[in-house]
Amino acid sequence: MAGKEFKSNVFAKNPQFNYLPDGDRYLLEVEKPRYRFNVIGAGIMGQEHMRVTELEGRGAIHGIYDTNPRSVESARQMFALHAPGRELVVYDSLESACNDAAADALILCTPNYTHIDIVRVAAKSGKHILLEKPMATTVADAREILTIATKHRSVFQIGLQYRYKTIYREAIHEALDRKSLGGIKTVSILEHRIPFLDKVSQWNKFSEYSGGTLVEKCCHYFDLMNLFAGARPATVYASGGMAVNFIEFEYKGRKSDIMDNAMVVVTYENGVRASFNLCMFSPMFYEEIVICGDEGRLRAFENEDYLADPRPKSHLEIICGEKRPSRTSTPCYPVYIEASGHNGATYYEHRAFIDNMDGVRTETASAEEGYWSIVVGAAAEESAHSGTVIKIKDFLKKQ
Repeated sequence: MAGKEFKSNVFAKNPQFNYLPDGDRYLLEVEKPRYRFNVIGAGIMGQEHMRVTELEGRGAIHGIYDTNPRSVESARQMFALHAPGRELVVYDSLESACNDAAADALILCTPNYTHIDIVRVAAKSGKHILLEKPMATTVADAREILTIATKHRSVFQIGLQYRYKTIYREAIHEALDRKSLGGIKTVSILEHRIPFLDKVSQWNKFSEYSGGTLVEKCCHYFDLMNLFAGARPATVYASGGMAVNFIEFEYKGRKSDIMDNAMVVVTYENGVRASFNLCMFSPMFYEEIVICGDEGRLRAFENEDYLADPRPKSHLEIICGEKRPSRTSTPCYPVYIEASGHNGATYYEHRAFIDNMDGVRTETASAEEGYWSIVVGAAAEESAHSGTVIKIKDFLKKQ
């Protein structure tokens, strides 16, 4: 029977312990990976998935496929640091990467607009799939992927990893598991951050390829809003536009058309109301969620402002008045895990992905939940451009 002592692949792989014979390792035993992954798309997100796979340890990266030579070379260099002495297979076609029997699972990290075509090929392999967000750029494509996922016999997980950020993980525990707030009535989420970074061919600067900012970036938050509301969205109203970012930006003669700010209000079929505030020209990263129930209020934030003076990077408070004890906390993961990407959320998403493959029940986002995050985002995009309230049932009939 396995012991309960603290064990960590991070410590076990530290070179300072290389003097230990394998037979003398117990706390520092390196767990042998049980699964091998192929990563489709080796850009910044693909490399984050590669890094956390090797950090987590139960899986190992087997190979990659990408059409951009610089991405491939960059991924090779990163892999050499995190998996020294191992060979990285580089495939020359999507089909060979998806169908290689040496791989147990596929992690799909290509640009948003390619997801539908990639999934059509990848699903035929029958392998476990982790598909990065947003699952698609249109409701029609998301619906097709949902249909594929429903018929897929292996794991089909959507990469809405913000569910595993510390503040949201704790908020889910308090509001949904412990029901510390009573019945949830309103949800408010805010994100202020720097602009979208550069991508190969600058695809994220154009709504045709990204799905628009409210799909590309904000599907994370709409997934959380849907989760806390516990119901389907009924109406969506949004106001947004381009105020600062990429107003003068052109790529190959084409001007950018993505929003850099927006306010979105969603009403749900059960009466819950939710709002989202986005600003993408802020010189910081700041996220906040406020949930109000009939027995309490929860507020949590995550902050990275680059200032020299130290202050908490996260905060969570639950105010319950006379109902039950109130409290404050600073949710966090170990520093080395938070540094692995998305403040540690991707690492724990990977742990859950492997748990899913092992048949262990998790709270990762299903294809259906991914679909509804796209529905809200696409409806918000249409509302912001039309200036009208979008009724979801009517909206879906047109998609």
